[in-house]
Amino acid sequence: MATFGPQHLWFLLTAAGWTLALSAIAFLGGGLLGFAVALARISDSRALRGLATAYVQVVQGTPLLILLFMIYFGLAIAGFDQLPALIAAGAGLTVYASGFLGEIWRGCIESVPKTQWEAAECLALSRWQRMTRVILPQAMRLATAPTVGFLVQIVKNTSLASVVGFVELSQAGKLINNSIFQPFIIFVTVAGFYFVICYPLSAWSRGLERRLNVGRR
Repeated sequence: MATFGPQHLWFLLTAAGWTLALSAIAFLGGGLLGFAVALARISDSRALRGLATAYVQVVQGTPLLILLFMIYFGLAIAGFDQLPALIAAGAGLTVYASGFLGEIWRGCIESVPKTQWEAAECLALSRWQRMTRVILPQAMRLATAPTVGFLVQIVKNTSLASVVGFVELSQAGKLINNSIFQPFIIFVTVAGFYFVICYPLSAWSRGLERRLNVGRR
């Protein structure tokens, strides 16, 4: 029987690279869409707030697995060409991330003391100037730790991308195990890869939190 060797380790390393790529797509795409959602959630327009709220509730109330199925198989059923696995997985994770990042950032924006909003208004700043020069810089300090923490969740949630045929880290481990039947060493190695990816992100989050004095006004 074959044993776990360098070729398997290289396969896992390659899959870890695809996990990072998928995580980057989800975080960047979800961040852009999530920022728009956060601004819509605090908009003066009731209709816009309502649409953004409904979007967040639908995304947060739908399991990521279902989102991936809907994007990958739903478009094909509707008559469109089936998306490549990477694009389908990236789109599903982007939608998923936007719903959560939008709420994280909305909460951080609204956590800025009302006195700061009032002071900006007293200076006769426009809404755009108030947001970019006064509110958002303070909200970013509050949002640092939860945003990086959610990035760790995105990395781990890429393991669900296997349902659309995308070979990321956990799926690579499954494929190797189906070949050589050594689950303990394989999945300990997979867990080690996840730790190497996620622990620096968590440590970076703590470092940024201390540097920016998030707990202080």
